[in-house]
Amino acid sequence: MQVVNWLPRTELPFAAPSRPELLEALEPYEALEASGEEAAAPVAVAKPPAPVRPVAERAKIEVPRPSTAAKATVVAEEAAPVVKAPVVPPPRFALQLLRAGRCLLLVELPTGERFQTRDPAYMLLKDMLRAAGLPDSPQIVGDPVRWPLLVRGNMDQGPEAARDFVQGFVSARLEDEPCVCLWLIGLPAVRFAGEANAESWYRELQVEGLGSVWALPGLELLMEEPQRKADVWQAMRRLMARWKTTDE
Repeated sequence: MQVVNWLPRTELPFAAPSRPELLEALEPYEALEASGEEAAAPVAVAKPPAPVRPVAERAKIEVPRPSTAAKATVVAEEAAPVVKAPVVPPPRFALQLLRAGRCLLLVELPTGERFQTRDPAYMLLKDMLRAAGLPDSPQIVGDPVRWPLLVRGNMDQGPEAARDFVQGFVSARLEDEPCVCLWLIGLPAVRFAGEANAESWYRELQVEGLGSVWALPGLELLMEEPQRKADVWQAMRRLMARWKTTDE
């Protein structure tokens, strides 16, 4: 019926007094209808909320990719040619093996050729042998050892190959006839037979496969610097007992 309030036309007997606010005229109730403007107004459509990414995905750290310049640098380094170690030229020397009494002498040939009777270097060697109490006419043992062996070819002729060859040559002669002391005269003899250098001059060394060796400067150096002969003589006096012992 849509009746909100109603009032009696006459006062009802024994009725409670009416409240004044209820006697005020009320506006007639009308059903609320949307006006034309309200009907034409667009209705806002609620958009669904954006999906929330998982915490692990949000915490993901992106690794920066290398730039083009960095890639070019890496490619250039990879494409760079490999630098090879410098090739060490083969050493050059000539050595002669001699026998004097109970000693062997591996002597540097100053000119690269065999000793001649009147060569100053050979005459100095004879003086050294006489001072040592050894025969002053040493016997030549084999041909001179000249290095490098080959002028051409791919065979290794470096320092290590030279050392192996010289030591093998002398070791073979020692097997034929042992000696009590091997004299190494000249830097090539000391370096490639004794595995030592100029700091070992005048000293006695022990070399595996060769036994006791005595390192001396070259004959040509002794002639150029005569003061070195005193050092040779002092060292010789300490070693003379080795080869002067006679079997009696």
